[in-house]
Amino acid sequence: MTERPALGSPLVFRWRKWDGSPHWEHDCVYLGADRWGDWVGQRDGWRSARPGVDGVAEGDNVTLVPPSGEFAATFNATHPRIEIYIDLGWDIRWEAGAPTGIDMDLDVVRARDGRGIYIDDRDEFAEHRVQFGYPLDIASRVEQVALDLERAVTEESAPFDGPTAAHWLAQLDRLAGR
Repeated sequence: MTERPALGSPLVFRWRKWDGSPHWEHDCVYLGADRWGDWVGQRDGWRSARPGVDGVAEGDNVTLVPPSGEFAATFNATHPRIEIYIDLGWDIRWEAGAPTGIDMDLDVVRARDGRGIYIDDRDEFAEHRVQFGYPLDIASRVEQVALDLERAVTEESAPFDGPTAAHWLAQLDRLAGR
C-alpha cells in the first residue's frame, strides 16, 4: 500500500482519459480512511479544472477513493443540483501522495433538482469505448459497477447513507476550517 499524506495535507486529485490525456484536477486535502477506503475533501471555492474549463467547487464536498480503484464517490454538502456524484474509473490509485485515475465516462448521480438517481454519460462512454478502444472485459466491468453503484445509492446503503458523508464533512471542517 502506498503511504498516505498526513491528515489535512493539501493534494491534487488528478484524472486522465484512457489515452493518457489530462482530465479533471481537484484541489483537496487528505481526510483519513475508514473501512470503505480513503477520503479527501474540497472546500467551497477550491479549484476544479480540466483542459478548457477552470472552475471552483460549488460547496464543500468529500470524496471516497475505495481500494478497488473502480470509482470515486463525491458527496456534496450544499451543491444546488447534485448530492452524490460517482465517477466510474479505472486504475484509481495513490501515486506520489495523491489519488490519480482514469475517468471511464460513466457517472452515477443522485440529483437534488428532481432528476433522481441515474447513470449519466452513457453516450460518452459508448463513443469513447470505440474511440479509445476500451477492452471488452474492462468496459463490461465498468458497466456492471455502475449498475451496482446505482442500486447501492438507491438503497442508501453505507457509505451512501448520509451519516457516513456527514462524518467526513465534519472531518473536513476540522482539518480545513474556513
